Amino acid sequence: MGLCTLSTATIGTMPCNPAVGGTAKGQLVREIDALGGLMGLAIDATGIQFKVLNQSRGPAVWAPRAQADKQRYARWMAERLAHAPGITIVEGQVARLMLNGQTVTGVLLVDGRTFRGKAVVVTTGTFLNGIIHVGDDRRPAGRVGEPPSVHLGEHLRALGFTVGRLKTGTPPRLSRASIDFDRAVSAGVFHVEHGDEPSVPLSFLTEDAPSNTVVCWKLHSSTESHGAVRRHIARSPLYNGQIQGIGPRYCPSFEDKVMRFPDRDRHLVHLEPEGLDVDEIYVNGMSMSLPEDVQREVIASLPGLESARVLRPGYAVEYDFVQPTELRHTLETRRIGRLFLAGQINGTSGYEEAAGQGLLAGVNAALAVEGRPAFVVGRHEGYLGVMVDDLVSRGCLEPYRLFTSRAEHRLHLRADNADLRLTERGREIGLVGDARWDAFQARRARLTRNRDTLRRVSVMAPSGARVTAEDALKWQEVTAGTLLEGGIALEHAAAGGFDLATLQTEIKYGGYLRRQDAEMRRALHAEFQRIPDDFVYRGLSGLSAELVQRLEEVRPESLGQASRIPGMTPAATVLLNAVLSRKSAEKTG
Repeated sequence: MGLCTLSTATIGTMPCNPAVGGTAKGQLVREIDALGGLMGLAIDATGIQFKVLNQSRGPAVWAPRAQADKQRYARWMAERLAHAPGITIVEGQVARLMLNGQTVTGVLLVDGRTFRGKAVVVTTGTFLNGIIHVGDDRRPAGRVGEPPSVHLGEHLRALGFTVGRLKTGTPPRLSRASIDFDRAVSAGVFHVEHGDEPSVPLSFLTEDAPSNTVVCWKLHSSTESHGAVRRHIARSPLYNGQIQGIGPRYCPSFEDKVMRFPDRDRHLVHLEPEGLDVDEIYVNGMSMSLPEDVQREVIASLPGLESARVLRPGYAVEYDFVQPTELRHTLETRRIGRLFLAGQINGTSGYEEAAGQGLLAGVNAALAVEGRPAFVVGRHEGYLGVMVDDLVSRGCLEPYRLFTSRAEHRLHLRADNADLRLTERGREIGLVGDARWDAFQARRARLTRNRDTLRRVSVMAPSGARVTAEDALKWQEVTAGTLLEGGIALEHAAAGGFDLATLQTEIKYGGYLRRQDAEMRRALHAEFQRIPDDFVYRGLSGLSAELVQRLEEVRPESLGQASRIPGMTPAATVLLNAVLSRKSAEKTG
């Protein structure tokens, strides 16, 4: 397998925030890990602060997150790839695809080299016709210091793909040495944020709890910083018409926050170290593309940062993406056979979303070459499935980010049980190696023994009643940790607390989980009702012209997918189901 990259020095680079995981993203990392991916192991080995977010809420939204040492993370990934069997790394820029009819056969590089392949996965990030903006300064680039991919972007347009334009951004980087953290904390303008103790890893294979070696800091923007933005808003490329790409609503730039929410006199800002041995501080919450002099004025107006030195200004980047309605659920394009797209080229944002798509596109490319059935994760099986189905069915009007609210069955799709949902499936197709499989089987056996123990042992509940330990958990009178401390012989792995978290949730929320299982079984009926690729929608009485156009654009693969297309009404779904059932009966009859 060949991996073509602009530079081997940038493999594993984290160009934006120095973190992995978070709400829904942490669940995604666990699913990648459960299927044999490296992301969880990489961040556990190189992370510098670990937290589980949303712990005050229910287990459906608990989300592991780790602050990264960006340089160590990139080195770890590069070393793994360099020593991975069967991978050849090629430095160069792809100019166009090589085709035989409507099937891809390889790639042509800008320098004239060609590489043949039975399948191609394109993962261009923000490089397709990328343009970086800092005030009036506008330069072609995929990210700072790296050239854009212009030829490939033009080639994809020429092939007829529906291409759009999106925008994302990054905040300024500050010199840690220029900030008096102790003084700001003493003055009450910085709040210190510690990692969890004990820490929770992101990989199911990590045996020891990772170390928390840094703190982060929380502060708020000021009326002075808001005033600086308003005075210079005409110089912002977001507001003077220079930027045409659509940015994310869920993570707006600082200019957007100030202008769209004029009644807010402050916004949350986090200062996050980018590593142990580097000077850079990432200003999370202050993505901006204002001119560099204005950015310095904004930073200096923040409490505690009056003397902070800006090492690099923030910037916005515009780039091309392919509308993901062009894709099948395997992430293969419908237009060109054996061509797969993954990451920001599909309209997504975030390291975790890109890694999940890369795994799915890569494995399906390999399965297609081997003539084996495709690997598709359903919405009921994982956030991987929710993400891909959202993209393929609904397309993108803005950069897509995964949220727990996007999942219909989020109590079932928890971070702690990702391996129980997906590792066996990964083993079946060869993604999961022996070491991971052995660890998974041992964990599954521990859970079975722990359930038996809870049914067999009785405890004195706080209410004074003598009950089984299982009932004590079910009635939420105790926690699994309390039972363990009380001498109940519950088994658990050395790190992570996955076993106890899974056990406790399955028992405490057993009724809700059974209800979700029933809902998922009913929903699967629609997913199994397949729609032929050549199905004719025009002429079906009851479907509007707009809906017919949308169905022809998306070409849903199942009735379930069709029902999730924007504009699809319950009545239209019933009609389509009746037509499909009749045609199926005619074929079998």
